[in-house]
Amino acid sequence: MGHIEINLFTTLDLVAQAPGGPEEDSEGGFAFGGWQAPMMDPVVGEMIQRGIAGTDALLLGRKTYDIFAGYWPQQADDFAGGIAGVFNRIPKYVASHGTPNLEWAGSSLIGPDIAASVREIRDRHEKSVQVIGSLDFVQTLLAERLFDRLNLVVYPITLGSGKKVFGSGTIPSNLKLAEPAVSTSNGAVLLHYELADGIPATGDMS
Repeated sequence: MGHIEINLFTTLDLVAQAPGGPEEDSEGGFAFGGWQAPMMDPVVGEMIQRGIAGTDALLLGRKTYDIFAGYWPQQADDFAGGIAGVFNRIPKYVASHGTPNLEWAGSSLIGPDIAASVREIRDRHEKSVQVIGSLDFVQTLLAERLFDRLNLVVYPITLGSGKKVFGSGTIPSNLKLAEPAVSTSNGAVLLHYELADGIPATGDMS
């Protein structure tokens, strides 16, 4: 059985909407699309490449899939440190309630029972199934505890508005730090958490 990894770029106030560009997701009148671009760092790039190298499949929401499908198939296999070659070769699973265009080779639609489909995908693969971006879809995975690892790149800015990593459907969960945190020259922090057993305990300070 494989494992599901969620990968998100987020601000210090946990806004993860549209880090890559102004046209990525403007829902709710979000005015800061592309907020990550001025702060990209080689350390973050190396982390992304390492994670992608061991990937068996991509699991994406509709918006992220459309962005990826419009870009990666046009790139040479060695582009971006070999990421293009991996993305173009491995299976791509798309979570959508609509009927997306799935012309990117290796793409298939999952559902309508999203949770059951994700469990079957995890059982099918031996290594990591990567969820990149796909913030709306991530809320379903968090609510169902359908992930094994949560990788966050937290940047030292606040936006005050926008979709957040943990939305209203998030359920109480314990997580544990999977490896030591790493900071970059821009002040970003790379955090890798694994899902742990149980729910948060309560108590008092006496």
